[in-house]
Amino acid sequence: MEETKINMPLLGDEFPELKVQTTHGPMNIPGDLKGKWFVLFSHPADFTPVCTTEFVAFQKRYEEFNKLKCQLIGMSIDQVFSHIKWVQWIKEKLDVEIKFPIVAANDSVALKLGMLHPGKGTNTVRAVFIVDSESKVRLIMYYPQEVGRNMDEVVRAVKALQISDKQGAMPAGWPNNELIGDRIIIPPAKDEQTAKKRLKEFEGYDWWFCHKPLEK
Repeated sequence: MEETKINMPLLGDEFPELKVQTTHGPMNIPGDLKGKWFVLFSHPADFTPVCTTEFVAFQKRYEEFNKLKCQLIGMSIDQVFSHIKWVQWIKEKLDVEIKFPIVAANDSVALKLGMLHPGKGTNTVRAVFIVDSESKVRLIMYYPQEVGRNMDEVVRAVKALQISDKQGAMPAGWPNNELIGDRIIIPPAKDEQTAKKRLKEFEGYDWWFCHKPLEK
């Protein structure tokens, strides 16, 4: 039996070029999104309870992602007419309008992203790819079918990545870290001279653990 090779992108890799059909029409990902952050998230199947709760939760945070100049994109193996009908159902039954596109992926697309759930047929895992404005994969999350995602964590991760690019490393649970709150961690000193000056220049617990206020 021939083994199927999954070439999923790793952190820091260029997001693979995908030509796909979506509920908003054809898209080239990431080609159509150059200069913009995006979150591509996959779900196992349309018309399923956990996925429905996830789509409503993502839509409730749609404006937060817009403020971060970050495009939301859903994806599953379902055909596009199924996506369209499901979006209509969510609007009619739950009074929530899904404003982001949903990709109708094929097996080839799902394999490129490592989204096919091992041992569960063609169902896609609950994957999240956060991709920056340079089309680089910055964060990947994988959840099993049985556990819905925390969308506030996805929003937090995008914010943290964007701020860390400009200001420094982010502590656990940022912006509510138990030790330093929403402050930013200074990169560790790389030589003895810098290490000696660190605690004179910044607040901290030691020269290797200094922090500074978040720049608004």
